[in-house]
Amino acid sequence: MESKESILEKEIKKKVELSTAIRKLKKEKNAVILAHYYQDKGIQEVADCLGDSLYLAKQAAKVDNDIIVFAGVHFMAETAKIINPSKKVLLPDLKAGCSLADSCPPKDFTAFKIKHPNALVVSYINCSAEIKKLSDIVCTSSNAKKIIQSIPKDKEIIFAPDKNLGAYLNKETDRNMILWEGSCIVHEAFSFEKIISLIKSYPNAKFIAHPESESPVLDIAHYIGSTSALLNFVQKDKAKEYIVATEVGILHEMQKRCPEKTFIPAPVEDDTCACSECAYMKLNTLEKLYRCLLKESPEVKMDAKLIEAARIPIERMFELS
Repeated sequence: MESKESILEKEIKKKVELSTAIRKLKKEKNAVILAHYYQDKGIQEVADCLGDSLYLAKQAAKVDNDIIVFAGVHFMAETAKIINPSKKVLLPDLKAGCSLADSCPPKDFTAFKIKHPNALVVSYINCSAEIKKLSDIVCTSSNAKKIIQSIPKDKEIIFAPDKNLGAYLNKETDRNMILWEGSCIVHEAFSFEKIISLIKSYPNAKFIAHPESESPVLDIAHYIGSTSALLNFVQKDKAKEYIVATEVGILHEMQKRCPEKTFIPAPVEDDTCACSECAYMKLNTLEKLYRCLLKESPEVKMDAKLIEAARIPIERMFELS
């Protein structure tokens, strides 16, 4: 029987070989890899652009390469195709969906929108192209507050699909937006009681959270911000320890940028898991990324009319942010 050390060495060697092959292949194919912070660290390391949804959307618009490989989830790859429709957009695993996007079916949202005919629709970018088509403006967690504040206070607003982000924005902007009842299973998985216990165990640590988390969790946070804002905060802040309430993938980049600091993933309700991990994000692997580049498949394909309709609210977001 092989020792654990021998198995680990083989796994490391395989990842190094795959990473080398991916870098070589993307040059041959004139491809660019865009990766979200929530991806596996091996994928993060081979990415040409690493960032949050807003940053990656902006980068997708600038791509001159023939192929965009989006290491993230389906709505992100869709957004890249909407922004840059002439490019071939690949997703390592088409099953890499999003619980938040799934929580807002277009048919149901259309009926919901009809009930509020005078409302302007602001949709969080974590939604399908069909929901973007039904929206007036798209936002990300990085620019949502600025976009909401740009809208006159007497204007009725529907915010979808994330009720937690919407509730946070209502507090931050002193609004009373109509919220769609959607949520992210990753950010709703945090255990308030376990976080309280962990804070007691690390009295010098600052607790930071993503605004997709539930209100009780946000109420005790030292700092609330988007993925990129959390990353910026830990670099500028003087504390040495942080308890982080967002998808655990971000800890890799935090540790790279702040090697002298300690980052602790916030605990979740599930006793079989120590941290909140997006199963959809983790469907993408180095092996799938390599095969995806090699075969130029699976490809994200969209109807041209849908692309045109969904692009309008995204362009409005870029103008406002």
